[in-house]
Amino acid sequence: MNATIVHNPRCSKSRQALALLEEAGVAVTVVEYLKTPPSREAIARLCARAGIAPRAALRKDAPPVASDEAALDLMARDPATIERPFVETEKGAVIARPPERVRELL
Repeated sequence: MNATIVHNPRCSKSRQALALLEEAGVAVTVVEYLKTPPSREAIARLCARAGIAPRAALRKDAPPVASDEAALDLMARDPATIERPFVETEKGAVIARPPERVRELL
C-alpha cells in the first residue's frame, strides 16, 4: 500500500501519523507542504476525497472565511492555514487528528 502525507515535521501529530504509517509498512510519500505547497486544485481534491468541506480543512487559528471557495484560496495562498496532517491512500483521505485516524485508510 502507498500513502501520501501532507506533513509538517515540526508538528507532533504529523510526526505521530507518519510513524503509524511507517509502522504499518506503508510506502509513504512525504509532502512538506510548507516547502512544497499543494495547489488549490490539489487541496480541493484532497477535501473531496476526505468527504469534507474545504473550510473543515482550515486550521482552527486560520482567519475566518465566508465560503469554501475562499477557504481554498486562503490555503493555496498561505499553506500554513492547512490543517495537518492530511493523509491519502487508495482508500481515501483523512485529516489525521487524532493521528490514529490513519488506520481508517489502511
